Amino acid sequence: VHLVESGGGLVHAGGSLRLSCVASGFGFTSTFDEYAMSWVRQAPGRGLEWISAIDGRGRSTDYADSVKGRFTISRDNAKNTLYLQMNGLTTDDTAVYYCAKYRGSLFYTGITNEFASWGQGTQVTVSS
Repeated sequence: VHLVESGGGLVHAGGSLRLSCVASGFGFTSTFDEYAMSWVRQAPGRGLEWISAIDGRGRSTDYADSVKGRFTISRDNAKNTLYLQMNGLTTDDTAVYYCAKYRGSLFYTGITNEFASWGQGTQVTVSS
């Protein structure tokens, strides 16, 4: 499975961005909606930080405390696309943002070896 993120960029503090992640390469035996998806970020000089996840049907979501109430994860299974709406951005949100596919329909909080695929990342820079 191939994941491609887009939507990153430079934004002032307090601004908003919407990230997208398009998934492809499922073949004939599986579909996008069979897999939970996640957003993970890596700030400069820091490790990976899990920030959100959504189950395959889009009915269940979870967020890290650092983004709860500001970010919203969603998915359009008809378009094989995952989204992350980011509002109220702060300089602490500056990072490379990655989408990741879980091995199955369930998601797990935090960085896990249950991630089966990763995108290449999209840079989000928030200026003060």
